[in-house]
Amino acid sequence: MNENDDIRVTSISRARALEEIADFWDTHSLADYWDQTHEVEFEVRASRRRRVTLVPEVYARIEAQARERGILPETLVNLWLVERLQEVG
Repeated sequence: MNENDDIRVTSISRARALEEIADFWDTHSLADYWDQTHEVEFEVRASRRRRVTLVPEVYARIEAQARERGILPETLVNLWLVERLQEVG
């Protein structure tokens, strides 16, 4: 069996890779292809998120720092926690 036998082409974009699919939909509207679509069902298994309660004053400082960096406060907290955990091993 040749490796090209496993390559599938998408029905609308005729793409063979995720990047090609993305490029196609960056320049096309689903409205133009709606009649070629069909309903599907699938299950998504998302990682469970945990919540941590912060003192309002601490959150305000985090929010200000995140705003300066142009990121969400949640992203900043995650970055800082990863950095700290790497430090302590």
